[in-house]
Formats: sequence, structure tokens, C-alpha cells
Amino acid sequence: MSKHFFGDTAVLTGRSLSHILRSPDTIVTTAVTPIAMMLLFVYVFGGAIQTGTDNYVNYLLPGILLITIASGIAYTAYRLFLDLQGGIFERFQSMPIARSSVLWAHVLTSLVANIVSVVVVVLVGLLMGFRSGAGVLAWLGVAGILVLFTLALTWLAVIAGLSAKTVDGASAFSYPLIFLPFISSAFVPTETMPGPVRWFAENQPVTSIVNTIRDLLAQQPVGADIWVALGWCVGILAIAYFFAMSAYRRKIS
Repeated sequence: MSKHFFGDTAVLTGRSLSHILRSPDTIVTTAVTPIAMMLLFVYVFGGAIQTGTDNYVNYLLPGILLITIASGIAYTAYRLFLDLQGGIFERFQSMPIARSSVLWAHVLTSLVANIVSVVVVVLVGLLMGFRSGAGVLAWLGVAGILVLFTLALTWLAVIAGLSAKTVDGASAFSYPLIFLPFISSAFVPTETMPGPVRWFAENQPVTSIVNTIRDLLAQQPVGADIWVALGWCVGILAIAYFFAMSAYRRKIS
């Protein structure tokens, strides 16, 4: 790793963040859809959904947070694709900077933007009645899982941004990720689902992540779900990082 990596990454991250500050509608747009879903499910469908809890928004919020992140990472692929098409990468290659800092700048920008969006969604959840007696360690655990989840999906977005042929193609990959929580324990208990659907729901990453976050916020024992959730996040992150860097090396060679 180049000795200039951290400095170069910091400068390029500042560049990417400045673009977001000049157009904050990116964060607003990312937060609007999850908030609309939360309002719809709590105030329209919530009374008919049996989850075994008195406060449906407490049950729902963990899944909404994952949808927020899945919505936000589409902009990473979009911004990366625009940089490629605009010739920015070629200009960076002609400069004495660490090559990987270009990608890491986009990843860290995604992380910051998604953290802001998640905070906005949590604040709206509080206004809707979300309450948690979780302590500092539990909240740190939730934050850590969300950060890992964001990094994992962001590196997937990097692959899409590097490989896409059109603007629509760069962001379209996120659509399945946004809808994956619907076939999980995010909205209803998996026990209510028919056999094959229940099997898929219980063995895909969103369910274990949602269950872990929900248990941490509810001050309940997390059991084995936390290890499954961490395994999914770290595994996806490692694989996505490997393929993203491989695609980047092919792009600049």
C-alpha cells in the first residue's frame, strides 16, 4: 500500500462529499422511500399484522434501516459510473496518487451518506413511537453491524459501477437488494410464511441481520443470529472487495 494512500483517500473523499453537499437531494431521496414504507406499514398495514409485539414500529425499524442502506448504495454505482464516463479516472491515473484511493473515496462517501440517511430514518421512527431501552454497547453493536452491511453492499455497488454500460444499469442492481427484506423477518415473522418461502427467508442474510438488530434494540439475547449476521456481512464484503479490485485493475490496465 502506498504511503500516500490515506492522504490521497482523504482528499478524494472530500471531493466526493462536496458533490453530495452541493446536491443534498441525494440523501433526501434515499431516506424518502424507506420513510414512506415505514409510514405505510405502521399506519395502514400495522393493525392487521401480528408480530407478537405491542409496538409494530419497533419490530419494523431494523428492516427499514437495511432498505435505507440498499437504496443509498445505488448512488455509489451511479457516481462511480459518471466518473468513468467523464474521464476523471484517466486524469487521476496520470497523477502520483494511490490507485485504490479512488475507489475507497467512493466507498467512504457512501458510508457517510448512508449513516446520515439512517439517522434521519431513526429520528422519524422516534416520532412514530419507536422506543428502545438498549444501552450504549447494544447501540454500538447495531452501528457496527450497519456499517459492515453498508461496506459490503457498497463494494457490490463498486462492481456494478465499474461494469455497467449505461447509467440505468449502474443503479439497477440495487433493486433486488431493496426488495430482499420483504422475503425475510423484516415485516412479519417467518413462521407465518409457507414452507419454501419460509426456508428461503430464514436462510438469506437479511433475516439474521434484522433479528440481531431487533434483539439488540429490544435488550433480548441475540443467540447465534449475531454470528450468522457477521458471517454474511464479512463474507459478502470480502468477496465483493476482491471482485471490485479485480475489475478496477482490468479497467485501468
